[in-house]
Amino acid sequence: MISSFLNTLVNSSAASGGEEGSGGNPFDHLFPHVVPQESFHGMHLPKLFGMQIWDIQIFQLLSILAMFLCFAGVRKVIVNNGSGRFSKILAGWVAWLRDEVIYPSLGKEDGKKLLPLFLSVFFFITFMNLFGLVPYGLTATASVYTTAGLAVITLAVMLVGGMMAQGPVKFWLNLVPHGVPAALWPLLFVLEVAGLVIKPFALTMRLMANMTGGHLVILSFLGLMFFFGQSSTAIGWTVSPFVVGMSVFMMIIEGFVALLQAYVFTLLSVIFVGMCLHPDH
Repeated sequence: MISSFLNTLVNSSAASGGEEGSGGNPFDHLFPHVVPQESFHGMHLPKLFGMQIWDIQIFQLLSILAMFLCFAGVRKVIVNNGSGRFSKILAGWVAWLRDEVIYPSLGKEDGKKLLPLFLSVFFFITFMNLFGLVPYGLTATASVYTTAGLAVITLAVMLVGGMMAQGPVKFWLNLVPHGVPAALWPLLFVLEVAGLVIKPFALTMRLMANMTGGHLVILSFLGLMFFFGQSSTAIGWTVSPFVVGMSVFMMIIEGFVALLQAYVFTLLSVIFVGMCLHPDH
């Protein structure tokens, strides 16, 4: 992504040629992956069974492939006490998510049923976040389409799981706490139904905004080098060590944010589903 940004700046500057009124703006296509594109680095993507393949879908598929490759040896570590440091680290992550995130909110019985789903969500988001840090990579989770799709899955589990656990009618009646005055019941019911939609909407915007915001900080630092370089090449070279140093530091922070945002999305999804499965808690 960073290399794409630099190429955009250089190419746009060269195309404008410094001519007044040329309209060349290097920031016009700063985040092409926020809105999915039909091309990737100048290569037009084909259609599959009549459906267009988008650039962010490439990295979604790569994330799924990375999950299968990374977890290929984890089962051997857990079942047969096999070796492999990387597999043991992943097995530790699985155990931590199970015991500290999923089971406390859902309970052991429901947690076992939904464990594969939430583990998949966590690692899927993690790999999509990390792919945005590799050269020429795109952060699929910076697109609202990706985060909205994940949030819809959470909403579906909330509604379907809640109605299966409580009953189709009782689920909706239990949205309003017991003992509420009859005059307030219709108003609270509307607010609670709206809350069912607001929760996944918050998941959508939080993940998308955090991943986009982190990249904006990095690109803002890199843009300083070109900004000062427009007036003087010497000034541009002078500030470049500071700019590059801060960009590298932010890239390291972004690696931590990639895990943090996957954890936050998974944790909130588990909590929201738990509220629908166990309203008494």
